[in-house]
Amino acid sequence: MQQYKPKVKAPSPELLYSMQTILQKNHLTTVCEAATCPNRAECYSRGSATFMILGEVCTRACSFCNVKTGHGQKIDMHEPLRLATAIKELNLEYVVITSVDRDDLKDYGSRHFVACVKSIKEYNPNIKIELLTPDFRENKDALNRVIASDAHKLAHNQETVRRVSKYVRPQSNYDRSLKVLEYYAKNSNKIIKSSLMVGLGERKEELLDSMRELVDVGVSELTIGQYLQPTPQHHSVEKYYDKAFFEDIKDEAYAIGFQAVASGILVRSSYFAEQL
Repeated sequence: MQQYKPKVKAPSPELLYSMQTILQKNHLTTVCEAATCPNRAECYSRGSATFMILGEVCTRACSFCNVKTGHGQKIDMHEPLRLATAIKELNLEYVVITSVDRDDLKDYGSRHFVACVKSIKEYNPNIKIELLTPDFRENKDALNRVIASDAHKLAHNQETVRRVSKYVRPQSNYDRSLKVLEYYAKNSNKIIKSSLMVGLGERKEELLDSMRELVDVGVSELTIGQYLQPTPQHHSVEKYYDKAFFEDIKDEAYAIGFQAVASGILVRSSYFAEQL
């Protein structure tokens, strides 16, 4: 299978150097840098970035994800302050805070999410914060904590269709993810968002079914992007979709009922997060 290689504008060396200097000084890593995201310079220039908290080791092992797996790391109690300081120095206007899964913690890391939001807001009172959370194993106390935080938007990624999910997310659960999104929608007045990847072996009708299920549980914003295999050991790409597909599926997503949709080959869950 011939791999499609989309072209992106080369990142500004000056902008990336400035960002990396501040991040290194505060001992932080953005998901943008860790994943060498092709969109990162574009997002930085718009005053937006995505940070990953609670360490770099995930307690789950999804076959599409390149994050390290193993025992969770010790929580860095100074991380919220360093995060808030870096965001202020970077003069960001919109941030996405996400994390690895922390099934080893009694609260699944939810208190740390809240501590980060509180600290960020103290230093950056006008900033908007989107929390892209794990499923917290549908623990209601954990979900209620992030709902009560001063976040502008709550997100949890469905990732793929029901049939494929059990193969690529064996430690997660398709229906549990839907229930988490539904709980967020029913128990808050925040914007609820999710994300789907294509190219993992799904059929179009399955993709449309998943989109309908997301709308039914209260999700109003959706991103759709092409899955790209990070290493030969990860799940293979079953299909590469062209630009026309992403335009068509975007139109169908709006027709299904989403209020905002970002769809494209290089679109990721935080792409244009501040504009959706």
